[in-house]
Amino acid sequence: MKLKFILSSVLVAGSVCVFAQKKPLDHSVYDGWQSVGSRKISNDGKWVGYNIDPQEGNSKLYLSSPKSKSSLEFPRGSKLSFTSDSKFALFSIKPFFKDIKAVKDKKLKKDKLAKDTLGIVNLFTQKIEKIPNVQSFKSPEKGGAWMAYLMENMKDKTATPDAKDDDADDKKDDDASTKPSDLILVNLLTGKKTTYENVVRYQFSENGKQLIFVTQKPEDKDKDKKDNKKPEKKDKSAPVKYALQTVNWVDIEKGTVNKLTEGEGNFSQLTFDELGNKLAFIGTLSAKNDLVKDYQLYYFSQNAKNTVVNNKHTNLPKGWVVSENRAPIFSKNGKQLYFGIAPKPIAKDTTLIANDHAIVDVWNYKDDYIQTTQLKNMGKDLKKSFGAVFQTDKPEVFRSLGDDNTDTIRLINEGNSSYVLGSSNKGSRIQSQWEGSDRKTYYLIDNINGNTTEVVKELNGSAVASPLGRYIVYFDREKGNWYSYSVATKTTTQLNKNLSVSFTDEEFDMPDKPYAYGIASWTDNDESVIIKDRYDLWEFFLNGKKAPRNITNSYGRAHKITFDTYNLDKDIKSMNRRKSMYISAFNNVTKADGIYETSIVSGKDPKEVYMGDIWGFKTLMKAKNADEYIFTKESYVKSPNLFATSDFKEQTQLSDTNPQQAQYNWGTDELVNWTTPKGYQSTGVLFKPENFDPNKKYPMIVYFYEKLSENLNRYVAPAPTPSRLNISYFVSNGYLVFTPDISYNEDGHPGRFAVEYINSGVEYLKKNPWVDGNHIGIQGQSWGGYQVTHLITQTDMYAAAWAGAPVANMTSAYGGIRWGSGMNRQFQYEKSQSRIGKTLWEARDLYIENSPLFHFDKVNTPVVVMANDKDGAVPWYQGIEMFTALRRLGKPVWMLNYNGDDHNLIKRQNRKDIQIREQQFFDYYLKGAKAPAWMTKGIPATMKGKDWGFDLTDEKP
Repeated sequence: MKLKFILSSVLVAGSVCVFAQKKPLDHSVYDGWQSVGSRKISNDGKWVGYNIDPQEGNSKLYLSSPKSKSSLEFPRGSKLSFTSDSKFALFSIKPFFKDIKAVKDKKLKKDKLAKDTLGIVNLFTQKIEKIPNVQSFKSPEKGGAWMAYLMENMKDKTATPDAKDDDADDKKDDDASTKPSDLILVNLLTGKKTTYENVVRYQFSENGKQLIFVTQKPEDKDKDKKDNKKPEKKDKSAPVKYALQTVNWVDIEKGTVNKLTEGEGNFSQLTFDELGNKLAFIGTLSAKNDLVKDYQLYYFSQNAKNTVVNNKHTNLPKGWVVSENRAPIFSKNGKQLYFGIAPKPIAKDTTLIANDHAIVDVWNYKDDYIQTTQLKNMGKDLKKSFGAVFQTDKPEVFRSLGDDNTDTIRLINEGNSSYVLGSSNKGSRIQSQWEGSDRKTYYLIDNINGNTTEVVKELNGSAVASPLGRYIVYFDREKGNWYSYSVATKTTTQLNKNLSVSFTDEEFDMPDKPYAYGIASWTDNDESVIIKDRYDLWEFFLNGKKAPRNITNSYGRAHKITFDTYNLDKDIKSMNRRKSMYISAFNNVTKADGIYETSIVSGKDPKEVYMGDIWGFKTLMKAKNADEYIFTKESYVKSPNLFATSDFKEQTQLSDTNPQQAQYNWGTDELVNWTTPKGYQSTGVLFKPENFDPNKKYPMIVYFYEKLSENLNRYVAPAPTPSRLNISYFVSNGYLVFTPDISYNEDGHPGRFAVEYINSGVEYLKKNPWVDGNHIGIQGQSWGGYQVTHLITQTDMYAAAWAGAPVANMTSAYGGIRWGSGMNRQFQYEKSQSRIGKTLWEARDLYIENSPLFHFDKVNTPVVVMANDKDGAVPWYQGIEMFTALRRLGKPVWMLNYNGDDHNLIKRQNRKDIQIREQQFFDYYLKGAKAPAWMTKGIPATMKGKDWGFDLTDEKP
């Protein structure tokens, strides 16, 4: 394989003297450490666009042509798109990061911030045009070189929403508060521009032949002054009308504009059919301050009668209305229009005085979901809508799809089918409290008459329709089998009948039924489905008339390689059985990653194309109209970079991230294999400093969470930790880091198996003279935090321990709430990760055995606990129970509560803080460094926010 590099900077980085003394990583390096961000390849494959993102700071956009070796770069470029003809690149240039941060930090209005600039690059001439003050831009997905952009309204300086994160910008096209401004329609080939004034939102048809936009009459704030009138005092209860809005349909090729509707209202969710001949949107003419607004579905067609569906329509169920919370969707063939309906919302009584009424949640044992779940989902439930459909040749008649017991409906054959797939978990909602998942009944709903046909009842598993909708394929977890349901014959066939191979997770070690490896792909004409076992790919014929085939010829199982297919074109829903295809490959023994080639009908072993001690082929992307590919490659030693190729034999490196890594003492990683005391085989990964000297002794930190050895070839960027171990930092600073895999060979003893695997792996490594057996620490987060907490009750072999968000008491956590979802935690112990497998009343002894709280009197290991008061997964009082118990027993313990932060730290300033504390804690106990003040004296509440306690002292904790 030949490797080419499109940038010359690697030569500079490579020229750094390898003999120079490399420095250890420090906490100042994080913000500038880079990653490959969003990436795209043009449809013709000649250009690649990608972002190089620092952890904090200004991103940079690159446009590279692998064949011509051309490269352009744009500081602060983002939101790249290529036109469908591959002739132009479009992107935004954001304001400086420091300016965005200043606006957020000072909570200023967004109009205080510089506006985005639109960048347009002609990819043939490489001429660049920059247009300032652009609020958004769009180009049709398949419409050649047309584009449109909406300017910022620079005249209206009235209040705008407070600054929010960048993602908010993507939503403001449908924001009713968007200020009207100029929309510019551009033919990029000719340069011709057409301006439409006072536009608030717009949308292209997919083929780029049509454009819809909504105009809004600007508010005249000076009208009273012009009329010499004194401003009237406003009656807050009086109806406040929307500004006048007009919906306009532009035939781009003809240049004509057709006014569709107009009114003092709000029109949004603009949707074309694929050919651009039909249009739908949602609108309201209610008053702006109405608590409950009436919405209407507007349907327009160039070839048929136009229709408005409103709340007076006779086909609506009684008391139901058109929903504004579901965008209308056309079927791919344009013959059906799907939209949302819902029970009419009940207006809140604004006349009630809050202090005169109780505020109470009523918990009832008959409720489908407990109150915490209901409250967590309340916003979503208030916006919940249900499907409806009409035939576009007869829009006056429509059919509701399901009712308030319907959880979801899924369109079949991209909406072309005469039915949809519905599901309902009614009847199994209460037991989801302890089962952790719902049992669903799946049924087909006829779009014409509304009749339902049951496919499978109370399925513990999942069901999906084949691409053309002729079959429903589902997996039954209870039986561990795959089934195919024929829509035409209403018969069910077991697909994996009489096969000895398992299609469920062979390593599943929780007290529940294992999950399937899943569906990989479908073949053309709904002939067959490709399903995965642990290693290989199998073809099952959906009518059940042909025997299943192992299309990878059992090569995967023989070589312990896991294969999977790619979906490289979202428009291609199924695969040609005879056509050659690439499949991803992962070696479960060596952890090598790569790509193979085969065809579904070949009957031969798949052919290796590339395998390496890297990770990245899951990221493979293909140009739509050319055999050109991009992908990332990384290893623990090599920072992730983007590559381009035509055949994988010759790979062109496009990016060069983190050349500064060469200045630092990095590290190496290697697999470690050992046998546990009970004879179980286990694997882990050992990280060593780059300047490792076998004649020295090194302190070691052991970090664990389930199984981590599959990450052998993953890059671990130095970054402030969300509460896990920053492996790169500690290795660079002279520590060994060990990450052992943990298996659970029987239910009910999760703590015991943590001891079995972790301690035995550590003992195995301690046999090496370069491991300092007296200075070993352990660190874990969440489930890993629980295991840390349990281990220190079982052994004194660790000199220091750090437990993030641990459960200390399974008996009290059992009845607790996962505040992130509102779910009760019982399922966690009976069916899931905590692995008890029985209720608290069936197995009190197991809950006590596995609850460290009851054994804290045996602890002799200093420990830090992180427990945050907004933890959405583990109740933070678990950390309090741990801290107060160990404190009562006189054990050295510290607790960190990052106010308002989550299970894994979200706020970057908190991540930076915990990284420093973690380093200082382990340096003290494992390296003999000085202790910081937060460990020796603490930080009184009166000094909170004034003194962080990082100063090193001569005192002992």
